[in-house]
Amino acid sequence: MTDFCYICILQMAFLPKMSNDLLYQIALTLVPGVGSITAKKLIAYCGSAQAALKSDKLQLQKVPDVGQVTAQSISTSDALMHAEEEMEFMEKNNIRALFYLDKNYPERLRNCEDSPIVLYVKGNTDLNQQKIISVVGTRQATVRGVQHCENLMRDFSESGYKPLVISGLAFGIDVAAHKAALKYGLPTVAALGHGLQKVYPPEHSGIANEMLQAGGALLTDFTSQHKMDPANFVRRNRIIAGMADCTIVVESAEQGGSLITANLAFDYARDVMAYPGRVGDKISAGCLKLIKTNKAALIEGAADVAYNLGWDIPKKQGKQLPLFTAPLSLDEQKLVDLLSGVESESIDIICRNTGLSMPTASASLLNLEFNGLIKTLPGKRYMLLKK
Repeated sequence: MTDFCYICILQMAFLPKMSNDLLYQIALTLVPGVGSITAKKLIAYCGSAQAALKSDKLQLQKVPDVGQVTAQSISTSDALMHAEEEMEFMEKNNIRALFYLDKNYPERLRNCEDSPIVLYVKGNTDLNQQKIISVVGTRQATVRGVQHCENLMRDFSESGYKPLVISGLAFGIDVAAHKAALKYGLPTVAALGHGLQKVYPPEHSGIANEMLQAGGALLTDFTSQHKMDPANFVRRNRIIAGMADCTIVVESAEQGGSLITANLAFDYARDVMAYPGRVGDKISAGCLKLIKTNKAALIEGAADVAYNLGWDIPKKQGKQLPLFTAPLSLDEQKLVDLLSGVESESIDIICRNTGLSMPTASASLLNLEFNGLIKTLPGKRYMLLKK
């Protein structure tokens, strides 16, 4: 570690504990060769980001998947200096940082293995709202695609659902979704492929300001020091896919960023939905591909989205305890106890509230369903069958 970094540590020792923790959390993301998955392993093994950055090379090499090169990079990094600069930028620009273990961090995103360990947010939107959708599509949107966005947001608003709408503020379908959400009073958030020192494309700065004024937000996992890079926009797609209950593809060619986002959502076990478009249209080829390969449900509007996500499921009557015919495992009992107090619950919240991993919870839920004790609902929600 350089002398400058030791000076940084001494300077930060006089700051409040929370700021000091955040300094090291941000610094860990700035170490070359340390991605979000490796960072989480370092934090889990060492106990904190600060402990990871203060560990010697031999200790670091004991962490799974951390070899000599990464250990050397951590030991010699000047990331603390850059993290301090980022905190100054955040304070000047009213930006908050959410560490992945914070309660306000998007819980749906936290359940994704490659979720960012630090998320930078401008705006005060609740990122854990009950209903969240992502809308993506081509940059070369047609009039029909823009109209789909308009109708979708209007119908959501008139139905009273008012989900949080996430997109990427790009040309085409992205900005059409943001504009329509604003028009019909829906909260909307943009996930950016760059730091919050700018808005790209610059033509959408006005829309970004309107979103903030309407209670929306801009968010990213890139610091203000990151250079613009086309690869960043692919990386940010995991945020768009991971934060939402479903990803809706309005128009898409057979290849492109929208298909990457949709496939990420599918891999995260989230719902994917697509407008079919017209057979033979290149602009709809990606949507048709998702539907044909059973990765996306065909939709025509908001009613289909609501049905697929189980938003219209009637509430059950009665509060009788279920009658079980076989003893439950400890994990199954946790699930039953949780579901007995709610009408239905999503897999993300089930994992969070029971402390079970996604694979463990999924396996136990499947066993409970086989035994006729629970029912799987649209949108990967589960309800306890009362007898």
